[in-house]
Amino acid sequence: MAALPRSMDRAGAAEAVREWLSSEGLKAREVDDPQAIMHLHVRYPPTKQGHMFNIVIPKKRNLMLVYSITRVDQGQQDAMTELSSSEPMGWEEWLHETRIRMTQSDLDWILHVGKKKGGVSGPLQAFNLSRPVWFDGLSQNEFMQTMRKVWLTKLSLIHQIKFGFGPGIGKPGPVDDWVTKSKRFGGESSQSIRPDIDTDETGGFGKDFDPMEWA
Repeated sequence: MAALPRSMDRAGAAEAVREWLSSEGLKAREVDDPQAIMHLHVRYPPTKQGHMFNIVIPKKRNLMLVYSITRVDQGQQDAMTELSSSEPMGWEEWLHETRIRMTQSDLDWILHVGKKKGGVSGPLQAFNLSRPVWFDGLSQNEFMQTMRKVWLTKLSLIHQIKFGFGPGIGKPGPVDDWVTKSKRFGGESSQSIRPDIDTDETGGFGKDFDPMEWA
């Protein structure tokens, strides 16, 4: 592994990130994560409309990762299932266009889509948006612009879902991928797979991307 620049090692990056968060009025909560030297939960923006963000500095990588995970409401999932039954091509087209928009977003992403039935994809159940920043490019501006980019892209997708499938019922729907992963590892092993649903749009890497792979 290449040597870290003297100006920014992992400890220095962690200290700088905490200082930047404090200067922006963003409160951080420490998360126990054996794979990281720092894992914070931060509500961004610092308002009632803010969403939960994860800020991670892995032990074996020269980077900081910002990511946010969102579950899709049960009512919205039901509406998606109805569309997939009545207009399967229309539903597959919606998913295709959404993937294209995510690819153009300059973020890493994954869409958790329900299991196929009759050859038709299930509903969108959750999505992860993430962006890494390597230490040699880490600055307060780059860090805050990354937070802002993830936030605005997340709101865009939430708005798209809400416009197409209604406001939902205020209850998180199932996520097949997480159930499978939980069974494989004998139970939920990460706090990151239990995010709240987010439906308020005011306030590389496609299907194989997983934020934990940066660790």
